[in-house]
Amino acid sequence: MVRTTLYLEEETANVLEQLATQEGRSEGEVIREALRTYKSRQTRPAPKGIGKYRSGRSDISQRAEEHGGNPDLRA
Repeated sequence: MVRTTLYLEEETANVLEQLATQEGRSEGEVIREALRTYKSRQTRPAPKGIGKYRSGRSDISQRAEEHGGNPDLRA
């Protein structure tokens, strides 16, 4: 682990202390769990350009093989 310093507003520090006491854990454990939870809820942004262009065709995915794709290939 890496040691770090965190500056919190007084109210936030009080909440952290109360949570840690109620759960019988250290403040560091509460912060680490909160960060893991926050990170797990983050979604990756879609690549730029997704949904911005239209081919004018509605059957591309149904006829992928005809258009150069091979739906039988699995990653």
